[in-house]
Amino acid sequence: MKYLIPIFLLSFTFSNAQTDTRMYNIINEVSAERLEKDVAMLANFGTRHTLSDTVSNTRGIGAARRWIKQEFDKISKDCNNCLEVFYQKDLVKEGTNARIPFDVWVVNVVAIQRGTKYPNRFIIMSGDIDSRVTDPNDYTSDSPGANDNATGMAGALEAARVLSKYKFENSIIYTGLSGEEQGLFGGAGLAAHAKEKAWEIIGVLNNDMIGNIEGVNGVISNRDFRIFSEPVPPTETERERNSRRFYGGEVDGISRQLARYVYKTTKIYMPEMNPTLIYRLDRFGRGGHHRPFNDAGFAGIRIMESHENYYRQHENIRMENGIAYGDVIDYVNFDYAAKLTAVNAIAMASLAWAPPAPTNVAIGGIVEPSAKLKWDKAPGAVGYKIYWRDTTSPTWDHSRYVGDVSEFTLEGIVIDNYFFGVAAVGKDGHESVVVFPNSVFR
Repeated sequence: MKYLIPIFLLSFTFSNAQTDTRMYNIINEVSAERLEKDVAMLANFGTRHTLSDTVSNTRGIGAARRWIKQEFDKISKDCNNCLEVFYQKDLVKEGTNARIPFDVWVVNVVAIQRGTKYPNRFIIMSGDIDSRVTDPNDYTSDSPGANDNATGMAGALEAARVLSKYKFENSIIYTGLSGEEQGLFGGAGLAAHAKEKAWEIIGVLNNDMIGNIEGVNGVISNRDFRIFSEPVPPTETERERNSRRFYGGEVDGISRQLARYVYKTTKIYMPEMNPTLIYRLDRFGRGGHHRPFNDAGFAGIRIMESHENYYRQHENIRMENGIAYGDVIDYVNFDYAAKLTAVNAIAMASLAWAPPAPTNVAIGGIVEPSAKLKWDKAPGAVGYKIYWRDTTSPTWDHSRYVGDVSEFTLEGIVIDNYFFGVAAVGKDGHESVVVFPNSVFR
């Protein structure tokens, strides 16, 4: 069936979006004080280097990961055992790379909050447990890693405290990953575990440094943050690569759509914040723990501060030429870390309350004065929303709710001039990630 709508009804802005008041409660429940307490605890383990002491109860990565598990266990007890908490580990052999001088167990801490309807569909928030100083193989010197990355780890703990009070249809995973500084081993291990368990991953929100507001360039801002995402999955097929030459999609992979989703939820519920979409896998020539998930074919992004201070990361603690080096707690802004934790929490809540995304999204309208889309319906969806944007725009700027249908025609919208996507909408107005068309019809 063909549905027609007048052109003046087509545009839809963030300010008109349906909102869920529970999302504001989630934002308000995130505590800067609890974040500060957790970061202080993590920093006080002295070093959390992946190769550091695993026996001591007060120093080293062993003590840190046991404390993190204890915190997840406490959170679970407070929500009537709503979290499944466990260690996931892999042995990384000596010589795997130059940063692995001896065999080491890379141990992640995982907490699963099962969804009521889709227990095998997951949205994941990760932080890193490990820290380092200037020499990546120095596992004995003090390396508090307050911002990099006790803030991300504390954010995952705090998100668990807040979101565990709610019930979701989809599952949420909160995790601390190890081995990041030695070669992204923790993320690789959990991604492989996800493949083995046949987890359906909606997306991974990797939080790596969410507490610094004073950049090395002198810029100070407690509202700016960056969302890094790769353009298309590295696992795409040759056929998919070839189709982009004719139909587009160079910047519309699954990770890029996840990044836009976080951008959108922030703009709706936290308009005081200024998210920036960075069209790059990560910072120039650098890496983070979302990458192993990308390598496995999962959507994954990095959320982090906009204004880094390189004197305060990967450095021995010292004073040199009037500059204080070292990643110590004095430089962490906890109100800012709370804001970025809330950014994660509302994105995960919205996705966890949303229905699955539509599948087999197809587009048509070649040499016609209209754009046509059709898709397979998603379970639990009460309707669908078509999004479109200028081909040069980074965000979905226009949308139309089209109801509970499986195809729709946008009259007067020339397919050549825009990119399009479709999202499923749930009963509370929460939407799936937008799906870019993966086939063409006439």
